[in-house]
Amino acid sequence: MSETFTRAEVAKHNTEDSVWFVVDSKVYDVTDFVDAHPGGESVLRQVAGQDATVAFYNLHRHEVLTKYEDLCIGTLENEKPQVITPKPGDLSTVPYAEPLWLAPAYKSPYYNESHRRLQKAMRVFTDTYITPEAQAREMDGKYISQDLVNRMAEKGLLHMRLGPGKHLHGVDLLDGAVKGEEFDYFHDLITSQEGVRANARGFQDGQLAGMVIGLPCVKNFMKDEKRKQAIMDEVFSGKKYMCLAITEAFAGSDVAGLRTTATKTPDGKHYIVNGTKKWITNGVFCDYFVTGVKTDKGLSVLLIERGEGVETKPIKTSYSAAAGTAYITFDNVKVPVENLLGEENKGIYVILSNFNHERWTMACATIRQCRTIVEECLKWSHQRLVFGKRLIEQPVIRQKLAKMIALTEANQAWLETITYQMCNMPYKQQSQYLGGPIGLLKMSITRAAHEIADESVQIFGGRGLTVTGMGRMVEMFHRTYKFDAILGGSEEVLADLGVRQAMKQMPNAKL
Repeated sequence: MSETFTRAEVAKHNTEDSVWFVVDSKVYDVTDFVDAHPGGESVLRQVAGQDATVAFYNLHRHEVLTKYEDLCIGTLENEKPQVITPKPGDLSTVPYAEPLWLAPAYKSPYYNESHRRLQKAMRVFTDTYITPEAQAREMDGKYISQDLVNRMAEKGLLHMRLGPGKHLHGVDLLDGAVKGEEFDYFHDLITSQEGVRANARGFQDGQLAGMVIGLPCVKNFMKDEKRKQAIMDEVFSGKKYMCLAITEAFAGSDVAGLRTTATKTPDGKHYIVNGTKKWITNGVFCDYFVTGVKTDKGLSVLLIERGEGVETKPIKTSYSAAAGTAYITFDNVKVPVENLLGEENKGIYVILSNFNHERWTMACATIRQCRTIVEECLKWSHQRLVFGKRLIEQPVIRQKLAKMIALTEANQAWLETITYQMCNMPYKQQSQYLGGPIGLLKMSITRAAHEIADESVQIFGGRGLTVTGMGRMVEMFHRTYKFDAILGGSEEVLADLGVRQAMKQMPNAKL
């Protein structure tokens, strides 16, 4: 692409047999492409011989130029491209597109150099490996490839997604970006937020989200240490997949209403499990099911292996089938009593044990997705021309953007405050003091997502309702943000939890 042309030379190529134009000082020869252009031949011929920069960015995302870079034959004489082409690992320079701690002008007491190394390494890994597959699978509905799982396992990503702990000690994490022994909840936050930048909500859950919420139950409650380590090694290596199977058609947030039963055999060596589970993330392709069941005097949790009597089938939801959402049937499934997690009839403690981390992780992800939508809207409002003006010049659009930015920054700040408490509280104190705040945080963030999704579609118009093209990220977010308002505890249940926990600490104070 070293050849240069004058604008006069480009202008000559506006004939039936030769179609050139300019986008951002780069010269494109589309003569042999006009018949294949998805938008039709006439659109290209209308700009033949001209600078089509404004027209192009009114219709296309910048990434289209990368896709068709082979059509670029040179640049304009004495001119250089002005539009930024991000490389894997780059930070965005769009205002509010990154959390403030990553902006050069701002400082934060929460993050050190190990956090910055991890952020850089995660950004490169996500941009290079996760995003391309995520975008493809989000569209075709296929499940995550073993190749990507193996790569994630090799780099320690599967270990990191369970948060801080001894399971990270001695593990090579992204080629030494951070030591497992120093990995804290801010590293965990970074892993969560960087990992969802692929902007493919169904694939995001299909990327072994079931492991994130299922494996901690095995890690913390399986009694047989040798078997526990073997299972964890299988899952961390990517050789086996795991999910959490609690929800039923009969019981969602009402865990006590479960109807799946586990009855002990007369010899006391096995449980016989019968029942169904619904909306189980990754259930279609999992090998292990951490399953909530009713035993004789209460709720228990069993680790059930895929085998005879276990049947899974996909459920169609409003996000991609790549999530592997399943309806599961257990028909006289024989489970060894050694697969009991925790104590019999006290499974509620097993289920509740990871709720705080699960909800906090979802909060991390949702606020990162909100930030991406803010960036999309800022870019679009600066390049979209309506009534002869850029959208950003309309006061009503600036008001919408102000609201979206304020909601995103306020919730990120609250998230970081709670994360700091998690770093400085042992598990028992986290359970005592943070269940309510984390529930309220998740509710606040999903309410913010509701507002941001609504405003973003108004800014993008019809493009915000179109699966492909300029508004594809906005359309995906608007269609899928509700998953985070339901999964892990609905907004209403978590809001009530937060207030009820505050009530327990309410003094005898009067107005």
